[in-house]
Amino acid sequence: MNTSTPRVFIAATRQNDGKTTTSLGLIAALQNRFPRVGYIKPVGQRFVQIEEQKIDEDTVLMDAVYQLNCPLVDMSPIAVEPDFTRKYLQAANNDALVRKIKKAFDRVSWEKDFVLCEGSGHAGVGSVFDLSNAQVAKTLGCKVILVTRGGIGKPIDEVALNQALFEKEGVEIIGVILNRVLGDKVDQVTDFARRGLKRKGLDLLGVIPHQPMLSSPTVDSIREELQAELLNAPGSLQTLVGSVIVGAMSAPNATKHFKRGVLLITPGDREDIVLAAGNSLSANLTEPMAGIVLTGGLRPSDAVLQVIRAMPIPVLLAQEDSYQVASRVHDQNVKTRPADAQKIALIRDIVAKSVNVKKILESL
Repeated sequence: MNTSTPRVFIAATRQNDGKTTTSLGLIAALQNRFPRVGYIKPVGQRFVQIEEQKIDEDTVLMDAVYQLNCPLVDMSPIAVEPDFTRKYLQAANNDALVRKIKKAFDRVSWEKDFVLCEGSGHAGVGSVFDLSNAQVAKTLGCKVILVTRGGIGKPIDEVALNQALFEKEGVEIIGVILNRVLGDKVDQVTDFARRGLKRKGLDLLGVIPHQPMLSSPTVDSIREELQAELLNAPGSLQTLVGSVIVGAMSAPNATKHFKRGVLLITPGDREDIVLAAGNSLSANLTEPMAGIVLTGGLRPSDAVLQVIRAMPIPVLLAQEDSYQVASRVHDQNVKTRPADAQKIALIRDIVAKSVNVKKILESL
């Protein structure tokens, strides 16, 4: 296996702590120093089907944004399908999986000046099939950056837990990046987190301020989450949703909530609220709502559908009831997608400003 190309492994203390966001921004920063940067996510848990291959969705994102000039199947060699663990426990094939990862890394690193390796969740994820993040980092000869949520006590406690497993595998952690730190607490958290990490023998490599935009879903991601039908043809489905209201009140009372960034969720037979929303849009085209979700699979009458088709915002029809829809929107895990140009630009900028890339490279 290639042992000469510089590399780093991005891990996290928990799932959804900002590993992919950090990786996305770091690749841009690394490209300012290395002409050709490669990427690999050796073990992926969330995948999409592309030409009969199961490819991790983060790999698809990185390739779409950076055109990495490498087959997707090499950047995402192992996709953990629903029955993957059961099959492994019935007939362990660790040697074959390790060989697959090493060969994929060789292809990913071919003619590259640097390779960023992204893990999957915390250090122990994958232990059940003998491919924990710590084991994969050791296999690839990587030093590790840990990404954790903003704060002081709890993040450092979680860093210590992950540190123990990496150290057990003989893998060096070069430092920690704190993500989603509230803006007014950045200075305080930076000071005390640096002190706490130093006691663990770790450097603080960056503090990324919380960006509400990155936690906001787009109407299109909500459409996919709900598998909803689009009832009209708006200019864009990439509008960010800032807040959600459930239209369970009278139309005049609902009108007070029709503001910029609001997603209205209401039963499909509440035609009075839908028409009130249409009138509100006509009166306020400069600050429109983000969109409307009609629920219960209740398709409006032809007359109301005609009004909906003229609306400049997306109107979706979901099969579930309003409570279920509101719950799913609230609980949705917001992931950056290739079409999220505004978010991707923000991530590049904020990581470049907040993470000490020079210190990372010196540590490698």
